[in-house]
Amino acid sequence: MSALSTPCIARPPLTVAKLRHDADQFNYLQACGILGPSYGAIAEYYRHLASQLSASQLERREHWQPAELHAIGNIYNRNVFQRHAPVLAQPYGASWSGASVESRYFARRPGIVVIDDFLSAAALHSLRAYCLESTIWNSLRYSHGRLGALYRSGLRCPLLQQLADSLAVALPRLIGQHHPLTQLWAYKYPAHMPGDDVHADFAAVNVNIWITPDAANLDPASGGMRIYDVAAPPDWHFTDYNRRPALIRRYLAAMGARSRYIPYRQNRAIIFNSELFHGTAACHFRDDYESRRINITLLYGQRDADHASTMSAQHPASQLVSSANSAIEGGVDSASGYRAWRSAARRRT
Repeated sequence: MSALSTPCIARPPLTVAKLRHDADQFNYLQACGILGPSYGAIAEYYRHLASQLSASQLERREHWQPAELHAIGNIYNRNVFQRHAPVLAQPYGASWSGASVESRYFARRPGIVVIDDFLSAAALHSLRAYCLESTIWNSLRYSHGRLGALYRSGLRCPLLQQLADSLAVALPRLIGQHHPLTQLWAYKYPAHMPGDDVHADFAAVNVNIWITPDAANLDPASGGMRIYDVAAPPDWHFTDYNRRPALIRRYLAAMGARSRYIPYRQNRAIIFNSELFHGTAACHFRDDYESRRINITLLYGQRDADHASTMSAQHPASQLVSSANSAIEGGVDSASGYRAWRSAARRRT
């Protein structure tokens, strides 16, 4: 029995979003002279499979057919090319300073700072080319056709490491050595997508960078981010504050939460308390490969460690626990019976 037909090998699901994205990317890389002519036929086969799934009203299929394994089993969801993005003499734009960002972040609650012209022109160009050319968009679990690239599965280059390290140096009070980099990811969005479900993240500080040109955005009122002035309670479990939007929205309503909308702009960065509930707004971008909305996210520190430090005074979640316990049916989510206020992370030694 050949390796491709071995049933015990775990295979990623075939998804319409992934097949269409990769077909477009293969053609783009061919036009750039990076991939050879054989990838033209592969791109057409990807589109054929995507059309078959759509005709069957499927967005994803877990099981492969033998012919599919033979044709693309050794290529699909693999990293076939990765662009080099080297360290630069000046990775950040000259229009902002770390001292000013920290002053603005700590001046009032909640901690949110918006920085325009965040990257230098050379860094923005290099990072955008890296995201367009690198076949690293292999995380397929997201809703609405989003594709993810994660550090552990290929989102690595000297420039990204330089950005992460130098930002910690530029913001010693906000990040510094007490909040090491804990995660790095990027998302590519489809041309049209409803807003993301609101959520919070496990980190202490979130740095979100937008790199797609403004001209790709068909609706300047769309594509940005909405951040609420309420943070996840300290003893909510990750599943509750990250993957249960109905529970989160009930909590936000009970707390009288207010939101701030930050419009989309290329080379804009948002640095904010990662525990604040937030979500991407609806997107309406041009429907071609180079116009996909791309954001890069750097996460620093751990929210649990942050609550135990002096930084917790700047993170309002610690002030919400007493009111949270009575905000949603006595702290029990009626859909599952799970007591949302008891987190395994709080019991760890």
